[in-house]
Amino acid sequence: MQVEIGRTSRLGNREINQDRLGAFVSEQGVLLVLGDGLGGRPGGDIAAQALVDTIETELDLHPLPAEDPPRFLHELLRRAHRAVLLSGQEQEPPLAPGTTAVLCLVQEGKAWWAHVGDSRFYLFRDGLPIYRTQDHSYVEQLYQAGRIPLSKRQGHPMRNFVTQCIGLNPGEPQVSVTNSGVPLQEGDVLLLCSDGFWEPLDDALIGSSLDTRSLRDSIGKLAEQAEQSSYPQSDNTSAVAARIISLQQPRKTIQQTARRRHDVNTLDGAIEEIERAIKAYEDEMK
Repeated sequence: MQVEIGRTSRLGNREINQDRLGAFVSEQGVLLVLGDGLGGRPGGDIAAQALVDTIETELDLHPLPAEDPPRFLHELLRRAHRAVLLSGQEQEPPLAPGTTAVLCLVQEGKAWWAHVGDSRFYLFRDGLPIYRTQDHSYVEQLYQAGRIPLSKRQGHPMRNFVTQCIGLNPGEPQVSVTNSGVPLQEGDVLLLCSDGFWEPLDDALIGSSLDTRSLRDSIGKLAEQAEQSSYPQSDNTSAVAARIISLQQPRKTIQQTARRRHDVNTLDGAIEEIERAIKAYEDEMK
């Protein structure tokens, strides 16, 4: 599998950047991660960094491919939750930081994703958003209950109030995870982004921009546009994305598999030869 990676993280009209992101790529798969530290509380940057650091550590201990992707993603976020709580307790004075979290795992030609909070995952195909996570936010709950129309979501006074997050409280958060992998096609774009990125932009605009230029350039242009659209109240604006260039298994991996099969066959033959020799000379060995 071959992928193109694009990423950006802009400060916006904030004193510090509390967003963190990562893209971990190997021959066996890709894992994207993004966290948006909760604003209005101290330590949001610490929480988001603990999220990314935990994911990296777990991947070192348990390399891809994951045997059970949904369970794997859920466990990653559970461990990240504990790490964020611990990172807050290690501060002087102790803090209770929190962060949103969104993960996307790509392996064996499929994608799985999980999220907590209002950072989003998108799957774009031919410029169209065919999958998108549902925000864990107060405004999203109002919209889903039919209490506000779509036009009232943007600009709502409680639009930044999340109902779930990583860290903050000891109780484990509600994690939304896909139950089965979504088959991918070459050209598909997987996007993870903070609310500072997606809120000022239209989904159709994001999709068309990602489909027309290099991923690095398009992500940067979209983040700049989101920042300008929200000026002078723009939030941290961050995104990380992967475009599927090829779903073909790397040739080296195929050769390694063939070599392993040859080694096994050779070993099996040697064992059979030894067993025949033992049987032939069985009488003399008594």
